[in-house]
Amino acid sequence: MLTAPYDHPLNLATQSVMTYGSWVLTFTLLAYTVRKGVIERTPFYVYVVLASMIAAFAEPLYDEGFMLLFYVPGIWSHFSAFGIPQPLWTHSGYAVLYALPAVFICAQIQQGRLSRKGLYVWAVVELAMSAAFEMIGINGGAYTYWGPHVFRMFNYPLIIGVLETAQVICFSVAAAQLRQRVDSALGLLGLFVLFPCTFYLANFGAGSAVIIALHLDKPSPVLVLLATLISLIASLTLIRGAASFLPAMPGFATQRSRPMKAAVAQ
Repeated sequence: MLTAPYDHPLNLATQSVMTYGSWVLTFTLLAYTVRKGVIERTPFYVYVVLASMIAAFAEPLYDEGFMLLFYVPGIWSHFSAFGIPQPLWTHSGYAVLYALPAVFICAQIQQGRLSRKGLYVWAVVELAMSAAFEMIGINGGAYTYWGPHVFRMFNYPLIIGVLETAQVICFSVAAAQLRQRVDSALGLLGLFVLFPCTFYLANFGAGSAVIIALHLDKPSPVLVLLATLISLIASLTLIRGAASFLPAMPGFATQRSRPMKAAVAQ
């Protein structure tokens, strides 16, 4: 497909499922993180979720890079950029797909219960979540990756899931490192900068080869294939690098987390 299918009909039933379903899960996640934050006396977990949701305002950059188009006719949209209307479920989708695993990964790191092997298990979980979420959206008629992607499964480019996995793993480990080094709610606001930085570190950094190949003036299937393999290797390298911050076995961390100070309401 050489041009974006702006006139492709949107499946309104799928839109409803993704909108209402993801927002219900998001409010449930927020309630859980508020409760967990009260117990641990930190806003860290709530900030993780909110940081992901606010970062979703930059989704048009991702869409332009990876040639993703949300079907336009009948879309429930709150803004549009680069000619791509954004559905209301992007913010809740970020919370479910990215923040939810990050909350549990960070909690395990904080408790000293996550090893490198455990992080790899989480990477597989995130890849499965990404594939399930996106296959529902794509095959349900909500959106499409319309560019010359390779290695598709049920119309879903697998490189997308690998890059998303690298992004979540990098953010989770970086967020846990930030938590260990600050002792105030103010310092934890850095999560709102950290999330978009790690998001585009993985997707536009490790994914730069495939992005360029997709947007060549004269697309080449061979170059797209080679570039996808390069981005795949780069993504796996990122995951391996993030894992190096964790101990080989759980409970043997060399640097334990410092206790967090309670956030004082102003």
